[in-house]
Amino acid sequence: MTYLDPDRTTLAVLGSPIAHSLSPALHAAAYDVLGVPFRYGRHEVASGGLDAFVAGLGREWRGLSLTMPLKREVLPLLDRTTPLVDELGVANTIAFRTEGDTVLRHGANTDVEGLVRPVEALGHLPGEAAILGGGATAASALTAAVRLGAALVRVFVRDTAKTGQLVDLAVRLGVTLEVFPLTELPGTRHGFVVSTLPGGAADDLELLPSGPDAVLFDVAYEPWPTAAASRWGADGGRVLNGLDMLTEQAIGQIRFFLTGDQDELLPREAEVRKAMRAAVGLPETITA
Repeated sequence: MTYLDPDRTTLAVLGSPIAHSLSPALHAAAYDVLGVPFRYGRHEVASGGLDAFVAGLGREWRGLSLTMPLKREVLPLLDRTTPLVDELGVANTIAFRTEGDTVLRHGANTDVEGLVRPVEALGHLPGEAAILGGGATAASALTAAVRLGAALVRVFVRDTAKTGQLVDLAVRLGVTLEVFPLTELPGTRHGFVVSTLPGGAADDLELLPSGPDAVLFDVAYEPWPTAAASRWGADGGRVLNGLDMLTEQAIGQIRFFLTGDQDELLPREAEVRKAMRAAVGLPETITA
């Protein structure tokens, strides 16, 4: 296949902690199907260390996947950004592009599509949504909920004083946002919940589905299943996990790394998706 900058063959995921990341397995499976000679690793980069890491990269580097705590810290390092990055103030992807004698850093956000596509695959279009947590992934979750049809979103966070960016985003998106302390999560049943909390952090919360179509999207995947996900499923609700999100956001990243357009389908994309899901132990298709 033809792709941009064929001499750039090195990629990696950065974050802290990062040893548990399954992104290398996902990307390796995809590049094997696509027949491209890319190498994808992982590097521990803590808060405050991204600038120095990026500055030290050679011309063999094609791109980076970013996880916490780097999704906001990357913004000042980017030369160009997609409209979604500008809207959210969050990027999880850097692609290095050679333009003349200059190397430009292009930033993208594929977390939103990583959340939207699995829910769409279930045919679930929520009118309301609850989001647990207020970090960078919560901004993507808010945008995803709106794209899925939510007109009202309730956010439950540990510190309500730190939700200014989410409130501003909700205004731009034209969605009604209600903010509550996490301790005030109601015992009522929910139709659609996205938990952006670390693995196990939602285990003591009362999360119950409103019916068999209700979806809990728990972005954790290690350890899995979480107690919250197990209770939700045992009560008849449908559960998506962080590996569903990780796979779909990685597909968006691979599109962006190869062509510069995260919306341009990959060659043999259905086969690529199947191989990626198998690489992390997921069934061939999204089911819940």
